[in-house]
Order: sequence, then structure tokens, then C-alpha cells
Amino acid sequence: MLRTVLGWVMAVGLWELVGRTLLAGRHLVGTPSGIVAKLVDNAEVYGRGLWFTTREAALGYLLGNLAAVALALLVVLLPGVERLVLRFALVVYCLPLVALGPLLRLVYGFGDGPQITLAAFAVFYLTLVPLLVGLRAVPQSWLDLTATYGRGRWTTLVVIRARASLPYLMAGLQATVPAAFLGALVGEFTGAERGVGVLSILALRSLDTDGLWALMLLSTAVSLLGYLLVAWAARRLAVEQPTVLLSTPGHGRGRSASERLLRALGGILVTTSVVLAAWVGVFAVTGLNPYFAKRPWDVWDWLVSSPESGAHRDELLTAALETAAVAIPGYFAGLLLGVVLATLFSLSPRLRRALTPVAVALRCVPVIAIAPLLVAALGRGAFGTAVVVAIMTFFPTLVSCLYGLAQLPGQVADVFATYATPSTRVLLLGRLPAMAPAFFASARIAAPTALLAATVAEWLATGTGLGNMMAVDAATSRYTSLWSTVVVVTLVALAAYALVEAVERRVLRVVAPEQLRW
Repeated sequence: MLRTVLGWVMAVGLWELVGRTLLAGRHLVGTPSGIVAKLVDNAEVYGRGLWFTTREAALGYLLGNLAAVALALLVVLLPGVERLVLRFALVVYCLPLVALGPLLRLVYGFGDGPQITLAAFAVFYLTLVPLLVGLRAVPQSWLDLTATYGRGRWTTLVVIRARASLPYLMAGLQATVPAAFLGALVGEFTGAERGVGVLSILALRSLDTDGLWALMLLSTAVSLLGYLLVAWAARRLAVEQPTVLLSTPGHGRGRSASERLLRALGGILVTTSVVLAAWVGVFAVTGLNPYFAKRPWDVWDWLVSSPESGAHRDELLTAALETAAVAIPGYFAGLLLGVVLATLFSLSPRLRRALTPVAVALRCVPVIAIAPLLVAALGRGAFGTAVVVAIMTFFPTLVSCLYGLAQLPGQVADVFATYATPSTRVLLLGRLPAMAPAFFASARIAAPTALLAATVAEWLATGTGLGNMMAVDAATSRYTSLWSTVVVVTLVALAAYALVEAVERRVLRVVAPEQLRW
């Protein structure tokens, strides 16, 4: 205990020394004494702003996760609508917060509406995907038993699937705590009257580094508290070891290449029709002003049929390549870091206890506030932005993989223990295959998340890529260009998601075939 206290005292002292010597005047790192002074002097203002932002994030967190649970129940009870529901939900999740924030501000006006909506959008898909993985993670023998007794899908859902899905649901609920706070902050950055986001803008504009770090620490503390509360609930609900699933690949006739192609094209056509109908229908019902609420034909004209469409496409392509140059390496770096940390934590409980708070705190720091600092410290090139992307993608991967590694069936663990199998061999032969569904769920989620992170960093700090293009369009009222960019970003995110999903299906067909059917 004394050693731990001395370690923290030395770390804070070193922080103070570096902040006042090597980094003095660079406006990158606040000093502990300056941060404490800001917290004391502005306790009332900071406390009030933190209350408003926390309330917005909590409401968005609740609504987004309720929507995820409702969609998951719909998919379980009506498996035929799964692809349509997932694709439509993915389209909503892939909408870039950078562009959605100003548009929602125009729709809602002043108030908490944009913050709550963005917080809900930021979390619901992060919960939906792992929840569906958990609802599938049931032994086929249990499903056969309920069918033998004439029980329907509802009984199977309540008695079997709900219990099996709890670890995966809790993983999603944990990962979405900082995401909800990020969504609320993005909403506040687009013209709110109060909250941590507004105070952060004032601190950034006035180069108040100590004030910005004080706000980041407060936001981190709230997110960390929410994460720990969900983790405590997860431990309380984890009352039994996972069971052996014993699912085998199907032996039916596989579809030909032409059948798979037609099926894929049909799914794309149906999803596109639903999205376009929803797009036009919502605008028609709400009566939004066509000046800023552009319709599909406006986007088509800007991208394809207008005389300037060629120049528009060239502009988009240039920006897209700049974003891809940071999103792709950041995506893979985040996945790799999440998997490596999860495996190390499973091998060394002591290392897990030491580094988990650091990993949680790193993700709970609002990236919307720390992105400009990281880019300023690491440079405005691709490396600084890629680091921001990696930070946003690694944490959901870490949480999902930790839960996945824990899904090694108790019977299998007993066999390994009987033969005194080394922990590294248990990891390779047992835990990593058990982790595959959770890993691929996080990899699918991380694909659009990487694009979101890249555009946020470009919007706030680098002045390049699609994020900067959307920010400039919103600021200069180029709404047709803004909507066209949103469509392109969404399509790119969908394509990346589909690519990861194709790899996932090939792997899970071997190691977790129960994930490919209900």
C-alpha cells in the first residue's frame, strides 16, 4: 500500500516538473497544481456543466441501449428481418457525428435534443452487435430440448438465450459508457448553451490548458465511475461458467456463387429502398426546410448529374484518401492493441489489475477534448490522427475480447486443468477460439468507429480529410456538399463493415458455427 502511494506521489511530482520545465509554454499539458487551482476556483461552474453533460449522456445511454435491446429482441423473434434490421441500424450508426451534430442543431434548435440524440446514436450499435452474438451463444441441444417440448421462440428467448447473452450485453454496456459521453460532447460542440463541451471550447480558444485538463479529468472520472458501476453489475450477474456449445457446421447444400450474388444484391436493394424511403418520409413529415435538409435527388445531382459533379467527385476522392490514410492504420493498431492487452490480462491477473485502470481512463478521456492536444504533440500528419483512431477503437476491442476469453467452457477448462496444461497453451487452444465471436463483433464495430474517430480528429485539429470538409461545409452553409459527404462516408463505412463481416463468416463457420444461425 505504501509503495503504491509513493509511486503515485512520484508520478504527480514528475508530471508537475515536466509541465513547468520541458513543456512550459507549449499549451499541451496542464500541471497538477494548476489543475487543482482551476477545480477549486471554478468548482461551481464546472460542477454545473458536468451535471448537464452527464445528464445528457445518461439519457442518451439509456435510450440507445433500450433501442439496441428492442432491435435484438425483434431479430430473435423474427429472424427473417435480421439482415434488414442490422443494415438499417448500421446506416444510422455510420452517420458521422461531425456532420450530424450541426444538422440536428438546426432541427432541434437550442436545448438538449442534439446531445441526447447523438449520445444514443453513439451507443446503440455498440450494444446491439455483441448482444446478438450472446443471444446466439447457446448449445444446440438446449434449443432441441425446448423444441421437443413444443416451446416457441419467446420461451427460448426468456429461458435460454437471455441468460447466455448476459456477458455479451454487459460488455456492450461497459464499452458504451465513454461513447455516450463523447456523443453528448459532440452535440455541445455544435452550439449548446451549457455543459462540459461549451466550457472546453472556451478553454481551447483562450489557451487555458489547466482548465481544459481539469475538464478532461472531471469527464474521465464520471465515465470511469459509470464503467465501474457496470463492471460491478456484470460481476454480480456472472453466476455460472459458460457451457460447451457443441454446435457443428451445417451439412446442407451450399449456395452457388450466382445465388450468393443475387442474395447480396437483393439485400442491398431492399436496404437502399428502406433507407431512401425513411430519408424522404422523415423530411416530408417533419416539414424540414429544403435549404439545409437535402433530399436524395439533391445528392444525386451534386455527385452525378450536375455540370460540376466531376469536380465534386474529385474533391471528395482527395479528402477520402486523406481520411483513409489515417483510419486504416489506426483501425488495425487499435484492434492489435486490444487483442494483445486482453491476452496479456488473461495470462497475468496482476498485470490486469495494474493496467486496467490506465486503459479505462485512456478511453474515458473525451477524445473530442484530447484530440487537438494529441495532434499538436504528435504533429498534424497521419501519425497523430492515427493515434486518435487507435485510442477510440482499442477499448471496445479490449472489453469484448476480455469477455470472450472468459467464455471458455468450464468443462473444457477442467480438462486442461486435469492435464496441468500451461496457461499459454490453454490460451492458444481454448481461450482464443472461444474469443473469436467477441473479437469479430468488436472488429465489425471498429470499422465505422475508426472512420468516426478520423473525421472527429480532422474536424477538431488537422484541417484535412472528410472531417474538415464536413466542418467547412456546415460552417459555410454548403448543405448539399455536406449531405453528399455524409452519404459517401456512410457508404465507405458500410463497405468496410461488409468486408470484415465476410472474413468473420469464414472463420466462425469453423470455430463458432452457432453464430451463423438461430
